[in-house]
Amino acid sequence: MTPSSRPRRPRPDAAAGRAPARKERAARTTPHGGADAPLTQSQRRYLRGVCHHLKPLVMLGNKGVTDGVVRELALTLDHHELVKVKLSGGDRDERQRQLDHLLEATGAELVQQIGHVVSLFRRNPENPQLALPR
Repeated sequence: MTPSSRPRRPRPDAAAGRAPARKERAARTTPHGGADAPLTQSQRRYLRGVCHHLKPLVMLGNKGVTDGVVRELALTLDHHELVKVKLSGGDRDERQRQLDHLLEATGAELVQQIGHVVSLFRRNPENPQLALPR
């Protein structure tokens, strides 16, 4: 009997009471970042590579971090999940205060900071855009 002429057997997980398939189980237990699971080192490395080609979508002006900026950043994070932000001028301490305020207000995680530009990530629980490695 050739392999193509053999009758197909039902999959073992199709029977009642069996464990879900491997892919389903892995998808259920894979950490995706967010408030309860911080990003792993491999996830940060992957996101740094993805955000390398992005341009800053949010830029802070002379007034720094305002309520309007926080609302726009939250909307942008909901839509894109990975966002570059250009911080306003000032010294290093001022930029760090701006970054801390943005992270606290939006619940995002810092992926990378180079000079005045930071990359932020926040998983959208309803509609995830990026598939993260384990």
